[in-house]
Amino acid sequence: MAASEQSPPADSLEEAAWLARAVRALGCEVGSPGKEPWAEAEAGARLAEAVARGVSCAHFRALCARLAAELGALGALKEGAVLNAGDADGPETEDCFLLELSGLLRELHCPDRALTTGNPTARLRTPRSRLSLLRFLCSELQATHLLSLRSPPDPSHAEAQEKAQGELTLTLQALGMPQPEPGTPASRLLRDVHAKISDLLPSLPPGHLDPLLTQPLDVPRWEALSTLSSCLRDQYCYRRRLMLTRLDLTASAFHWTERAQTQGTAMTNVLKPLRQGLTPESEISLAHVLASRADLSRLVPASGRAARLTTCCPINKVLMGPVADRGGRPNELEAPMPSWQSRREAGHQRWGRKKKRR
Repeated sequence: MAASEQSPPADSLEEAAWLARAVRALGCEVGSPGKEPWAEAEAGARLAEAVARGVSCAHFRALCARLAAELGALGALKEGAVLNAGDADGPETEDCFLLELSGLLRELHCPDRALTTGNPTARLRTPRSRLSLLRFLCSELQATHLLSLRSPPDPSHAEAQEKAQGELTLTLQALGMPQPEPGTPASRLLRDVHAKISDLLPSLPPGHLDPLLTQPLDVPRWEALSTLSSCLRDQYCYRRRLMLTRLDLTASAFHWTERAQTQGTAMTNVLKPLRQGLTPESEISLAHVLASRADLSRLVPASGRAARLTTCCPINKVLMGPVADRGGRPNELEAPMPSWQSRREAGHQRWGRKKKRR
């Protein structure tokens, strides 16, 4: 971040070169979206060209969106405050970008009135205003980095980061790639992983990694899929909590015998680590649906050879001895037949009006 600590020069080309160095020092790549980053020698000139073109340039919009995404990742923005660069060029994309940028600057309390007042579509008409916007976003990102270093780390964030680091390590090992050096930008690392996967895909047989979900999803379908996922997750949680309760009761029943009174501590020490790893909450999300492949829909019999390789264990060969019949089969019971009984045995009573005596 040493490059961003100097004061920016007055010339537009030199200021664009200074901004390119500042963005690089903050861990963001400067370049075309989805392509290799610009070289340091040409980054200043290319950025000055993008600033001259303004909002109509996809490079300029992508750089602003990248800086806003870094601010959001560090917790400087609300969850709904995003800046979308847009996939296609056109007036609609530019207007949407300017409206989102207006809300972003309002949330960041931008002190530059030229960027926050007036018509949103007319605020970035000059190259000077566009350079002021990039300078403001860089300064906000630098300040957010400094505040994140001073504030105590969030335990949940640290746990999620550790989990993501473990997943990344397994991915690099599976692809045969070396571990990244400390300080490597995430965008460069993901780009290297994408290039490696693209090189390996032609060596796979046809249809090996066909996605299970082939239909595009619009907003109503995403909402319906999210609702369905939430309902299934709740049902799974209820059923799994019931099964875990049965497991706890079954395990506690083994402690009732006289022999278990002496071995109770050893039994608890063996079962406790296994039981702590079983939680009622499901870790399946919509990301697993998007990552699932077509071979997941193939049903494999539970008694098949492939399934028995993972489910076969010595306990399958243990035969249970005779057990007492506990009943519980009402379909095997016959309805009782009514017994015949004469009227005299059952008693006889006449109902009606009594005759008067004469």
